[in-house]
Amino acid sequence: MSRLPYLRHDDLHPDGQAVWDGVVGSREGQLVNASGGLIGPFNAFVHAPEVGRNLSSLGRQLRFGTSIERRLSEIAIITVGARWKAEFEWWAHSRMAREHGVADAIVEAIGRGEEPPFEADDERIVYAAAGQLAATGQLGQEAYDAAQQLLGDAGMVELVSLCGYYTLISFLLNAFAVPLPPDATPAWGGSPGAAE
Repeated sequence: MSRLPYLRHDDLHPDGQAVWDGVVGSREGQLVNASGGLIGPFNAFVHAPEVGRNLSSLGRQLRFGTSIERRLSEIAIITVGARWKAEFEWWAHSRMAREHGVADAIVEAIGRGEEPPFEADDERIVYAAAGQLAATGQLGQEAYDAAQQLLGDAGMVELVSLCGYYTLISFLLNAFAVPLPPDATPAWGGSPGAAE
């Protein structure tokens, strides 16, 4: 059970309804749970609509509006999600990573915290950069140079921002003990918010 009560669309003030509408769009069946509230981090977004509006806009830009190929973005996202053991983030984005061409063996290794068996250099480079950022908040010169050569300066800003955004999303999911959908199996076996 989430630590935040689920808010339904009709219970929200107009600013919260606008955030809801922007998040849900045409995906209502996928984002609304049996209680009528938003799943994932989006319930937190409508509790603080101004924050939620800005986070939603940033998330949309970082997922769909960057120069980084989606396959590589998803590698960065699951690397961050695995670092923080954010169950919901992992559940959602490990599937998306596979859908965008990331091999099962790579996804599974990232989830286990093992070195993935990369065949593609671009995946290895993005994983190294995202992994360093997630682990230490720093990026060594060698990893930086390789990623910058691959992505360019604008792409580096996008990658670092993507990692930071999904760290924030992991924090929201973990701090508010956001549950997985009923049919989902936890990747790490723990319940969200259990660590004290």
